[in-house]
Parts: sequence; C-alpha cells; structure tokens
Amino acid sequence: MNLIAAVDNNWAIGYKNKLLVSIPEDMKFFRQTTTGKVVVMGRKTLESFPNGLPLKNRVNIVLTRDKGYQAGNAIVVHDLDELHRELEKYDSKDVYVIGGEAIYRQLVDECEAAHITKIDYAYDADAYFPNLDEKEEWEITEDSEEQTYFDLEYVFLKYEKKKAK
Repeated sequence: MNLIAAVDNNWAIGYKNKLLVSIPEDMKFFRQTTTGKVVVMGRKTLESFPNGLPLKNRVNIVLTRDKGYQAGNAIVVHDLDELHRELEKYDSKDVYVIGGEAIYRQLVDECEAAHITKIDYAYDADAYFPNLDEKEEWEITEDSEEQTYFDLEYVFLKYEKKKAK
C-alpha cells in the first residue's frame, strides 16, 4: 500500500477539515498518481471533497465507525478487518491511503511507499501526518527539484520502507 499527502514543515496536513493550501502541481500529481487506482480515506476526508462526492475514476473506500453511513458509489467499511478483506481484491501497489490523520496513523505501518509533497512553510493546523523523518524504517528514495508556487517552495518526495537486510 501507498500513502499520499501534502505536508508542511511540521508534517501538518489540514485545518478545520480543509487542506492547508491548494497547489495546482500537487493536485495534478495526486490526480495522475491515483486515477484508476484504489483510494482509502476516512469519512471526514470524503466530506471535504466538492459536494462530498467520491473521486472520479477511482475505487473509493471509506473507513468509518458510523454503521449507517452511505457514500454514493463509494465502498463503506467500518473497521480495519473489513477494510483488509475489501483490499484483498486489489493489488496493494494500486492502493493509496489519502487521509485524514486518523486513517494515516492506523495504516502507515502497513504501507511500503509514501508520496509526500513537502511544503516549506509552517501553517496553523489541527491535523498531522506521521513524521516519516523520525521513523527509522523509512527513507527518501526520490526527490524532485525545488518547485515554486507564488512564494511557496515545495518538493515532491518518495519515501520507502527500508528492506530488511
């Protein structure tokens, strides 16, 4: 499985159920990376999308404890066991965890790769991604040239779990 997120200098990802910033190149990267794939998210992440609708051209899986939750044409699961049973239908390389904080924290240890857009700024935030720089098992395997969007600088990083020797 993969993780995909945009984080700031403090590994923050959101504030009041919204992204910290919308960078067109980051949005394009997200679309290109996840289109045709499986995306796993929490209920609040789904509800933060335009009109609260699942993402087009992807299999959307929503993890929520709310047993009565309906999400259009998304697949709704209610615990990690149910999620794992659903994910058995797909190649794990095609599965992307897209948030929010609780979902990232629950699934980070099961993932092999993380696509991180690292924004050189510190925002006011109330949601955070696990800091992969503090986790010995993760290493940066790819990084882009520094990009700029107005006065924001950012890089695209790929973290991978270190292979057992």
